[in-house]
Amino acid sequence: MSAGMRHDDLRRRNRAMVIAAVRRAGQPSRTEIASATGLSHSTISAISADLISEGILAETKGSEHATARRGRPQVALSLNPKAGAVIVAVLSLSDLSAAIVDYSGVPVVEENRRLSTATISRDELVAELVAMLRRLTTGRSTGPLKPLRIVLAIQGISDAAARVMLWSPITPHRDIPFADMLEREFAIPTTVENDCNMMAVALRWRDPARYRDNFIAILLSHGIGMGLVLKGELFTGTRSSGGEFGHMIHQPSGALCRCGRRGCVEAYAGDYAIWRNAHRKSEYSTPEDGIGNADMVALAARARSGEGAEREAYRTAGTAIGYGLGSLFALIDPAPVAFVGGGAAAFDLLEPYIRTAIAQTAGGQHSDAISFDTVADELPLILQGCAMRALAFVDQEIFAVGLEALDAGKEVA
Repeated sequence: MSAGMRHDDLRRRNRAMVIAAVRRAGQPSRTEIASATGLSHSTISAISADLISEGILAETKGSEHATARRGRPQVALSLNPKAGAVIVAVLSLSDLSAAIVDYSGVPVVEENRRLSTATISRDELVAELVAMLRRLTTGRSTGPLKPLRIVLAIQGISDAAARVMLWSPITPHRDIPFADMLEREFAIPTTVENDCNMMAVALRWRDPARYRDNFIAILLSHGIGMGLVLKGELFTGTRSSGGEFGHMIHQPSGALCRCGRRGCVEAYAGDYAIWRNAHRKSEYSTPEDGIGNADMVALAARARSGEGAEREAYRTAGTAIGYGLGSLFALIDPAPVAFVGGGAAAFDLLEPYIRTAIAQTAGGQHSDAISFDTVADELPLILQGCAMRALAFVDQEIFAVGLEALDAGKEVA
């Protein structure tokens, strides 16, 4: 029995390695898979034959650089888009988005709508999400694709087990067990993830050379968030979904934050904080929710025109972010940082003050190792991160096990 288990474990590992190699490379040949995985050609041939017969992989023409070489053109392997699908959704301030993504990672159908997340009831919030996913899964455009995983990203904190939204600044409702609710509705394994964590997952897929072992994704939007990767692993806590950079204390008993506390980084660097300071309102005034992207674009333009309250508001924001990053770098050493979201469009106003503040901290002693990048729109990044998170589950926990195990009714959640 133990020998049989070891054989099954080895088979599962090898299948997972082959699927992962194809997902990373797109359309690799069997020779390229052997180079990437270290598996023998005979093992890869046997595994790929099984995966093709199961409809998970497909053979396709080799890439141009491969076919241009002398000799017999190599046949490439690719992911079969029709092997299955995943459902991804993002719940953010006043906005709900969802998509069905095929097995190759391409969105098949999408929907987005405005939603008064700050005012609707808990039941209405859940009902809106369920209704959107129901419309997507019953639409004709999805064809025969079978959804195998749901990943919901939320602004705020989820539990470490990725089941419950513990708290979010977008709604007064707490402790919503979204995963259990969606699993009851759709009978599909579900996880609840922090939106900034999903940004980090997507960045790693988009640019693995830059975003590899250690890096940080920071959301600059109405709120401030962070996704952190350390030693190649997405950082999550033992109880919650990870670090809350925006709610680190910048100034004890300072400006009022959306979370209800005072002095958070976000209370100086979120859109509502920059807006509040630029209009010389009291730092103790209630954060406004109705500030649009056009408002912030116009505010940044005024800040660029010269000194004044607008420029000072960005100076205050950059300083808060810089001190926060400097403190973080004192713990983990400097790492590449991606600033994501609408606020990244004003990064030219923030960067000088960010760097100045970092230099004043212990984390700034290796400032030559600090590099910044910007991505202006967070939603596509979050959706992609959700999709890759979901597809990785399908790869490793379903297709690597084998369809016969799935058909036999083994639990894979």
